[in-house]
Amino acid sequence: MFGRRGNEGTGKSGTAGQTAHAVPASATTMTAERPVTAAPQPVFEPAPPPVMAPAQAATGRRRTPRTEDYYDTKSQVFSALIDTIDLSQLAKLDTESAREEIRDIVNDIITIKNFAMSISEQEELLDDICNDVLGYGPLEPLLARDDIADIMVNGAGKTYIEVGGKVQESEIRFRDNAQLLSICQRIVSQVGRRVDESSPICDARLPDGSRVNVIAPPLAIDGTALTIRKFKKDKLTLDQLVKFGSITPEGAALLQIIGRVRCNLVISGGTGSGKTTLLNCLTNYIDRDERVITCEDSAELQLQQPHVVRLETRPPNIEGEGEITMRDLIKNCLRMRPERIIVGEVRGPEVFDLLQAMNTGHDGSMGTIHANTPRECLSRMESMIAMGGYTLPAKTVREIIAGSIDVIIQASRLRDGSRRITHITEVVGMEGDVIVTQDLMRFEMQGEDANGRIIGKHTGTGIGKPHFWDRARYFNEDKRLAATLDAMEKP
Repeated sequence: MFGRRGNEGTGKSGTAGQTAHAVPASATTMTAERPVTAAPQPVFEPAPPPVMAPAQAATGRRRTPRTEDYYDTKSQVFSALIDTIDLSQLAKLDTESAREEIRDIVNDIITIKNFAMSISEQEELLDDICNDVLGYGPLEPLLARDDIADIMVNGAGKTYIEVGGKVQESEIRFRDNAQLLSICQRIVSQVGRRVDESSPICDARLPDGSRVNVIAPPLAIDGTALTIRKFKKDKLTLDQLVKFGSITPEGAALLQIIGRVRCNLVISGGTGSGKTTLLNCLTNYIDRDERVITCEDSAELQLQQPHVVRLETRPPNIEGEGEITMRDLIKNCLRMRPERIIVGEVRGPEVFDLLQAMNTGHDGSMGTIHANTPRECLSRMESMIAMGGYTLPAKTVREIIAGSIDVIIQASRLRDGSRRITHITEVVGMEGDVIVTQDLMRFEMQGEDANGRIIGKHTGTGIGKPHFWDRARYFNEDKRLAATLDAMEKP
């Protein structure tokens, strides 16, 4: 059979008496677990977390709970497979052919070693081993589920997932820390990064854009820690956010107008509040004839416009050289004739370069920033500019911020796991040494229901003529803006 390493290992020509290691039926028999009963929940869905089997794949197929006997059996089969298969020949096959080749050899090993397994248990073992050799190992069932927002691996024996805004423990585990680190290296190598003892921290991404962070020993004391922020295969839209209760139809219409009239905006929020998802939604309202340049640490944005240039930072190499920072990217993209600049996440002094770009003809630029309120967002910008070593007076810095930012959109993850857009705030200007802002829309909490879900409503603040009214009139959106603001006032 193609892919075998000569006559080594356990082929069909071997005899059971030579290699048999009988395993009692009780050692490998696994009871079936209840199947998933809840449908996948979208990222912004405010519903409570569904009840589901943590190890169940998105296919809905019934999976058995993993036991120590299962992992012992899998380890024996995997070792025999590695001794048998010729990896150099396997690498020449496409994915499907390689998977079939591995399945054939594993079936032979199970038969010769006389493992007592049911057909369903054998199929699960085949899938797991194929995932180990060709994919991301135990992570594959979790990556296949579209209802999971985050995967958090704390060493080989502990894996947690976030479903419906709540964190729960998964039954997924790795063979050992060596297997976990090997899978992490496989992930980061796809984007030209590396993770090992000499370079133990790494940011990377999966082919679907999901964000990956790895921190390995000796920095991670209990084994490699892997965190994956997943993105839905079906991209969310503002209409879907309205359906999930994250924003009202009038609020969504206001966001559409803000994106359409090329306001400079910043999306503010805490970790996991949905900033990147909301930024992806707003980019849908960029005109298709505009040249857009994105700058990110790990490429996550997935714009649908035809004229998009995607840039990504680069960490230093093992000698500490070759680093390309976010500031380098923003400075360079100013020479690339952009019409809009979109920064995936502003973390440091690059905020000053972004503000300068917003103030020099690149209207409609966007970015995200970690902050809990719109006012804190402005304060963080001041702090990050100071981090860059600029010695500008505080009033000058605030004037630059007030002259550059038009709108701040605040996204929050509430304590029930739901994600809401809590503020749409515009920056009006300066009064003395203070930046003046006004809320166009707010989310007001009114309590919670019997299931612990937050009850609240989005309300307008009575602003009849926003500061960007002239910009809306220039783009012929003033009538629509007036109608939207009026509708926000109706109960």
